[in-house]
Amino acid sequence: MKTKSQTAKIMEQPSPFTPGVTKSMVREHAYRLYRDKLPEHPLTLEDWVLAEKDLVNTMEAEEVGVAV
Repeated sequence: MKTKSQTAKIMEQPSPFTPGVTKSMVREHAYRLYRDKLPEHPLTLEDWVLAEKDLVNTMEAEEVGVAV
């Protein structure tokens, strides 16, 4: 039986959905999150989306922390 990670489609990095977030920002964040996975297992669409969401959450938390 195949696991979810075995059936996930490997793909090129998509453009970010979040305004103000660049591909470079997401790529650097994804590398930090998934460096143990690379290069044996290229990133999937799910990996890119999760990296962008985590980056945005981190950026928002830092802004809130600075403003307080």
